[in-house]
Amino acid sequence: MPLSPLTSNLGLEPYQGSWTKQTTTHLLNRVLFGAKQSEVQNFLKKGLNNAVAELLNPTAPLPTPPLNEYNSATVIDAAVAPGTTWINQPTADGTINSLRRASFKKWLTGVMIQQDISIREKLTLFWANHFGTEADTISNANMLYQHHDTLRKNAIGNFKTMIKAVTIDPGMLRYLNGYLNTATAPDENYGRELQELFTVGKDNAVQYAESDVKAAARVLTGWRINASYTSYFDATRHDTGNKQFSSYYNNKIIIGKTGQAGATETDELIDMLFGKTDMAKYICRRLYRWFVYYYIDDTVEKNIITPLAEIFISNNFEIKPVLSALFKSVHFYDQLYIGCQIKSPIDHVIGTLRKTNVIFPDAITDYADAYVHFNNMVSQLTSLGQNLADPPNVAGWPAYYQSPEFHELWINADTLPKRNKFTDLMLETGYTRNGRRVIIDTIGLAKSISSNPADPNQLIQDLFDLLIATDIEQSAKDNLKKQILLSGQTSDYYWTDAWNNYQSNQNTINFNLVNNRLKALIKYIMNLPEYQLS
Repeated sequence: MPLSPLTSNLGLEPYQGSWTKQTTTHLLNRVLFGAKQSEVQNFLKKGLNNAVAELLNPTAPLPTPPLNEYNSATVIDAAVAPGTTWINQPTADGTINSLRRASFKKWLTGVMIQQDISIREKLTLFWANHFGTEADTISNANMLYQHHDTLRKNAIGNFKTMIKAVTIDPGMLRYLNGYLNTATAPDENYGRELQELFTVGKDNAVQYAESDVKAAARVLTGWRINASYTSYFDATRHDTGNKQFSSYYNNKIIIGKTGQAGATETDELIDMLFGKTDMAKYICRRLYRWFVYYYIDDTVEKNIITPLAEIFISNNFEIKPVLSALFKSVHFYDQLYIGCQIKSPIDHVIGTLRKTNVIFPDAITDYADAYVHFNNMVSQLTSLGQNLADPPNVAGWPAYYQSPEFHELWINADTLPKRNKFTDLMLETGYTRNGRRVIIDTIGLAKSISSNPADPNQLIQDLFDLLIATDIEQSAKDNLKKQILLSGQTSDYYWTDAWNNYQSNQNTINFNLVNNRLKALIKYIMNLPEYQLS
């Protein structure tokens, strides 16, 4: 049974409240994959407006592309030297493509762990879910990379430009059979999903007809994929007849064209879709559910979705103004929405790694070890129900659209114990390869997040500020202090002395005394139900 949904009557008016550690953390948790303490402190100093502006305007270069880290004694990619990128050397070899798809997933995991401090990667994942494609179906790793590269490059740009790019993207043409769509055998897959999932949606008020799907399919005939895995328009396969749309689209007729002019019908189709206010509202609902909360009632529709859609339209479908208004609004910082989302597996795994400053081998100079460790995290994500680049279908992961449960679908009797097992593992043993261990350094974490880790009260508060989005009763913190940091005693010096002794003499006995208590404390916090919330 789903939990009772939250709702707020606050609107898009600018937030005028205090800019605190909690509000800063809330913003960063939503736009990044977990907020590090250093990032919270940095953006706390900047203030709301400057923080939002910086997060929405990435300056870091795009991530370096994936490498050949998969050569083995039995399979060698002869066209690509080890440690160099394969993205410019497409191949039809099924085995090599399988290895490259796996390489892509490892690389993408590393990109998220080591993301630039902007919204770019979180938005790229949003669009990858919105334009749901499956790596195994696309099959060709170069087209898979190109598809995600298109999403990343357009993530914070113009949505109309993105729709055109995705429509003729080779990976999408392969995934939804657009490359098989011809005048003599029209394929309706993309024409249907373009309307139902990618633009106007299929909410109750949206009444486009089945004939619109067929007409859209005819408009899109002729797009093909060439031998170098790029797309082109083949006029000989295009339906040159007129395409009649329903009253929902004001009975629009797209006049059939011959030759290369037939490609311009795609632009006319997109113009028609973007003429519908339903499209702007649908995209704003998707963004709202991703960054704020899944529940949209009449109040939220009126106070948030409709004005956001107006901003979207008036700014010629630029994405950034919509997000800027949302992230600066009083609605976004309503206490109801702080810590109200159940973390996705990606937010749980990547967020844990980032918040606790887990160090990975360098993905360029030590790529072999780095990719193995990234692959360990890919396996964790898959085990928790979010196989990276492989959502279950074109609609994306059900937790982002399946009513009424939405994000509650992430947690069940199978995945919750696995989530706890992952955090326990990262605290206890981590992963080791060639002597390189990837693990949570508890003592290093305590030093990095606390102004005075020798004070058990300050340390516990700093850990809760870092790891828990919601407020926790002081009595619970006091109990943890006594039972774990003070080993059942009542005086704070039982922890203070242990910490200071280790700082002055870092022998094995002193290390274990401090490290074991920290591990037990952090493990307890990460096993709290509240740790599953963001």
